[in-house]
Amino acid sequence: MAVVDREGLVTHANASFADLLGTAPGELAGSIAADLVDLASDARAWHAYREVLRGRQAQLRCTRRLKHSDGHSLWVQVTVAPLPAEEPGGVLLSVADISDHRELQDRLRHLEMHDPVTRLPNRTLFFERLSAALEVESYDESGTTGRIGLCYLDLDGFMAINDTLGHRIGDKLLAAVGERLTHCAEEAGQTRSIPPLVARLGGDEFALLVEDSTGTEQLADLAESVLASLRAPFDLGGRRLSVSASIGVVERQAAGTTATALMAAADTTLYWAKADGKDRWTLFDPERNAHLMTRQALASTLRPAIERGEFALEYQPLVSMEDGRLRGVEALVRWNHPQFGVLAPNRFIGLAEEDGSIVPLGRWILATACHQAQAWQLAHPDEPPIFVSVNVAVRQVWDSDLVADVARILDETGLAPHLLQLELTESAVMGSAGRPIQDLQALSDMGVRIAIDDFGTGYSNLAYLSRLPVSVLKLDGSFVRGFQYESDNNAAVPPNPADEVVVEAMIDLAHRLGLTVTAECVETLAQASRLRRIGCDTGQGWLYSRPVSPDRISELLGVRV
Repeated sequence: MAVVDREGLVTHANASFADLLGTAPGELAGSIAADLVDLASDARAWHAYREVLRGRQAQLRCTRRLKHSDGHSLWVQVTVAPLPAEEPGGVLLSVADISDHRELQDRLRHLEMHDPVTRLPNRTLFFERLSAALEVESYDESGTTGRIGLCYLDLDGFMAINDTLGHRIGDKLLAAVGERLTHCAEEAGQTRSIPPLVARLGGDEFALLVEDSTGTEQLADLAESVLASLRAPFDLGGRRLSVSASIGVVERQAAGTTATALMAAADTTLYWAKADGKDRWTLFDPERNAHLMTRQALASTLRPAIERGEFALEYQPLVSMEDGRLRGVEALVRWNHPQFGVLAPNRFIGLAEEDGSIVPLGRWILATACHQAQAWQLAHPDEPPIFVSVNVAVRQVWDSDLVADVARILDETGLAPHLLQLELTESAVMGSAGRPIQDLQALSDMGVRIAIDDFGTGYSNLAYLSRLPVSVLKLDGSFVRGFQYESDNNAAVPPNPADEVVVEAMIDLAHRLGLTVTAECVETLAQASRLRRIGCDTGQGWLYSRPVSPDRISELLGVRV
């Protein structure tokens, strides 16, 4: 302890105070008390101390780091309070050595902020550093780039190693990975004042935080070095293991971003790296992310959109190659989205299959198409009736009673079964067993026609044609496109004769099996002429018509298309 007068000078000090500072008690008299305990270096503590000296504040308590005369540092708790009223004017300065307590606190904080397996900073410390790096003061200083970068990675196949070899080996592998990542960070930091922070975020997830980034090239180099480092085998107590990693890389201006937004972008990009084949790094792409966000927005509104009636059908003519007359139409669904406009099926059918909403949507398409086909027939009784072709997803067969739905809709609309054609893709029917085959057979027995869509692009195993009740093959457009003349440096290149041979063979095979053939993507008269010559039955494509409204189909009935 020491007694300090109102001017801030020490008048008396005990031996303990002198020992704490490494000096003699007599030498402290007359010293400036604030200098002895370093109060002036902290503006807040200095102001409070002066207020206590003037009698305007009851007490000051703070923690300071002091230097002993022999050179070592110590942490002390400083308390300044007025002397009792019976004592002469002044304050009592008390200083307690809390170095042991502070050291224990630091050790506990280190344990709290570091991963016990790899001894790397953990998620808590990582986010503390990330948040600090994103604060305005940190990138507002002169001489900084104001940018931040992140490599977010996890190990490919780590779970299998953990499950088969046990957590002890898994922990050893994580520790070894941590060492290699630290080495990569140290090498990257040789030319910079702040090396990347390496942290284990949990499980097999790691992050390398690059503060004051110089751009994507720096992050790309770091990601490449990490991948190369991890590809080398690990020798863990005589056991040799090989792993790889997938890395999501994000680099952007620190201003305007948040820790949450940065991590969300990194997580999305890591997913892309996994989906693109693993053992690679992928850079965050705003356009790709916007597409993903749009996809999620569509997925979340699919079912309500069906209930709100946001879907409509257009119809594309199926034309006889022999006389150019309309024989049928394919129903194609469109989504009149209130935010994104008119969406084609490729934007949402995959989503509908994923979440199961393809079942109610498919049921609506089927009913609407059959109602329309019957309406055309009633409106044009003198014309031969046209059939309507409806696409059916495999999930509709598995997750609904398709046979009962078709029977009910045909009964409600009065449409003859032979005027309904159901299209399934080749890959969908190939390998079908059990219920799908039974349902297709039941539909065929009912009189409904079954068509294989995109024929020729699937498994190239034609055995299913003899097992399934197929009546129509729709040749994939890639075959038809091979018929047209292509331009190469402004010179006409004749069609490849092999394309015609393949198509002619498929048409001949179909006819021998009693099937009819429809060619998709017919766009030129030359294509149509060649298809007609080799025996194709019907054609579909922009040569005849794009998908159009029901009224336009009414206009095409009875005329050559």
